[in-house]
Amino acid sequence: MTYDTGFVVHGRMSREHFDPAVVRRELAIIRDDLHCNAVQIIGGDPDRLELAAGAAAELGLEVWFSPYPLELDPEQILTLLRDCAARAERLRRQGAAVVLVTGVELSVMNRGFLPGDSPEERVERLMGQPGRRAGAMRELGVRVNGFLRDAAATVREHFHGKLTYAAIQFEQVDWTPFDLVTFELIRSAEIADRFRDAVRTLARGPKPLAITGFGTAAYRGAGDRGGRVLEVVEHDPRTRAPVRLKGMYARDEAGQAAYLSELLEIFDTEGVDSAFVFLFSLPGYPHRPDGDPGDDLDRASLGIVKLLEGRRGQTYPDMEWEPKAAFTAVAQRYRN
Repeated sequence: MTYDTGFVVHGRMSREHFDPAVVRRELAIIRDDLHCNAVQIIGGDPDRLELAAGAAAELGLEVWFSPYPLELDPEQILTLLRDCAARAERLRRQGAAVVLVTGVELSVMNRGFLPGDSPEERVERLMGQPGRRAGAMRELGVRVNGFLRDAAATVREHFHGKLTYAAIQFEQVDWTPFDLVTFELIRSAEIADRFRDAVRTLARGPKPLAITGFGTAAYRGAGDRGGRVLEVVEHDPRTRAPVRLKGMYARDEAGQAAYLSELLEIFDTEGVDSAFVFLFSLPGYPHRPDGDPGDDLDRASLGIVKLLEGRRGQTYPDMEWEPKAAFTAVAQRYRN
């Protein structure tokens, strides 16, 4: 399971409230009720990452310590990774099973690898010129691998456990500096017919394969959109905070549940070593069942729980959320 401690973009924190007691309780639910044995702790604040990782380790979970840089330049990314490497090593020395993830989709989510001022603009510039696409991808691979070699060397000065990087396939990562191969791998309608074969091919590699970043939302047709699932959300142009849905999207919790169950079955049968559902909850996307359906941002949330605004749930009366159908589906898959 992937657990979000808060993304940091231009100084703004996506998860406003971060109560250590709530974090520990949610991680215990992830272990006991979702039957997970490993958790990927993601976010942009090293203190929060360390606190959540420590709580997960105390619960006996394998910890994937995963700093998630956003809109940083390469030097700032290295500074963050260096800090997190030292923290992850402290945890590892205490006896925890720790894997350090040296960033996620760095070329798209940060500055200095591709031209553009946002992830959407960077992808558009890379993919929008078919005649130049192959050359542009080769150039990108050179830049990414140059950075990752430096990053791995820097991190290994401070961290002595297993190392990986959460890649997009077009980054063409050279996996030599890493112990595990990790891909953000999301199924869309365009690739659904060859998705299983692609997973099987990746799993045949010489190093263990982990899959991260896979998930979908709880509106009808979300699973067909793949990585474009959040395009239905209108964002504040200044803060980038979600505001409302752009149109009418029918709630489809069963569709989200089926999508995750199908992918977990593929990963299990095709030899994937580790798979981390994205994600437990997504702050900023509350469930608003009453009123305008366009205000019910949870329909576009990739979280497997729906966040309640200022009220407690029924299944877990001490938590301000309620499980979705996807929660039950994931728990059933992992229990089996």
